[in-house]
Amino acid sequence: MSASETSRYVRLRVDLVLEVTERDRLTDAALQRIKDDEFMPEEERAHAGTAVHEDEAEALAYLVEPFQLVGEVPGVELVQASWSSEQADYDPDADAWQLDDEDEDEDDEDDADGDDRDADGHRL
Repeated sequence: MSASETSRYVRLRVDLVLEVTERDRLTDAALQRIKDDEFMPEEERAHAGTAVHEDEAEALAYLVEPFQLVGEVPGVELVQASWSSEQADYDPDADAWQLDDEDEDEDDEDDADGDDRDADGHRL
């Protein structure tokens, strides 16, 4: 497929596991973000504050902003974003927490298409 035939849209998937080391700092930061959100209705603000106090995952969801991840990337514009967070029982040795095999399969397919990349992901 030539460059003109391929889609100019790219889906970027990011999967992060974070350890909450200071719950109070996380909660305070999320509450401040909620307080500073000039577009959030008061009723929603009260509900959000309660959720943030009860669940670190909710606090984190108010602080993570996908636009910040790609806002400074030249030549791209964020078209759509969604994200979620949830509590997780993390075991770094469990198979469920290993990197997706799907990513390796896609890399193999890319190699078959002649899209060879170095260790940093740059085309060869």
